[in-house]
Amino acid sequence: MHRRWLLSALALLMSIFLAACTTATTQQPSTKITNPTETTNTNSQQLSKGSAKRVVALSSLSADIISRLDQTKIVGITGSKLFKDDSKFKDIPRVSEGQSPPNLEKVVALKPDLVIGAEGFSNIPIQKLQQLGIPTLLTKVNNWESLEELTKKLAVLINADPQPLLNRYKTFLPEKPTQGFSTLALVSRQPILAPNKNSWAGDLLAKFQAKNIAADLQGKSPVGGYVTLSAEKVLEANPEVIILVNPPQGNSEAGLLDSLKKEAFWQQLQATKNNRVYVFDYYGLVNPGSIDAIEKACQQLKQALFVKQGT
Repeated sequence: MHRRWLLSALALLMSIFLAACTTATTQQPSTKITNPTETTNTNSQQLSKGSAKRVVALSSLSADIISRLDQTKIVGITGSKLFKDDSKFKDIPRVSEGQSPPNLEKVVALKPDLVIGAEGFSNIPIQKLQQLGIPTLLTKVNNWESLEELTKKLAVLINADPQPLLNRYKTFLPEKPTQGFSTLALVSRQPILAPNKNSWAGDLLAKFQAKNIAADLQGKSPVGGYVTLSAEKVLEANPEVIILVNPPQGNSEAGLLDSLKKEAFWQQLQATKNNRVYVFDYYGLVNPGSIDAIEKACQQLKQALFVKQGT
């Protein structure tokens, strides 16, 4: 069961963080928002201020941002579990479900003047839509600054004011920096996989002044922004706080924790001894997912990192 979870987790991580086998060795983390209509296809219209009035979003984060900037501009979204109980998206057509590719016929039928995809995941459908002359935008959010820049970019395209949303983002972060605890975030057991500073999770930890043990490590992990660690390395670092991440599919909070409890080194760690092990959802910490997911992750980080040792 753990192997099955790992394979699904790695597959989703790789698709979102530009780590597909064919490109993992050449792509580098960046805050740049790429507009493929400018770089790979000359047939699509150039995007300009206020040009987008019918937007289809192939990523949950872009769909959420657009809907918060101007609900009337979003006409199609990806079928994400994050929106299952969200009334804002109740009547908006789904063009995909889960990790399935989007149905391009459904996308075209919505007559969009902009389709937004996630770089590394939506590249193929975006290229096909370009060939049909539909304006497209590929985005990548792997740090806080790129989240803000994406919000500003989308606001320009749909002629909306980004400031209220940007102001809300600021409320998620700690007001006063504090001396952080040594921290290790883990997303899998075999291999032991942790985010470095070139990932959304790593950057978020830095925003909360956590001393991320894996921040400056580099390795041969197949997942961009993540490194593999040995049990010896974890024991040597001996973090004060450990954050475990739920698998992207599944509802069990105990899975990874129960698995790690079987490791000989686990009970020797000070985080374990001091009961400073916290379980987070995949959305918000590993994959930004949505604004609410980000806010929840930030609230959890405040609780995990700003509490005194032993309390």
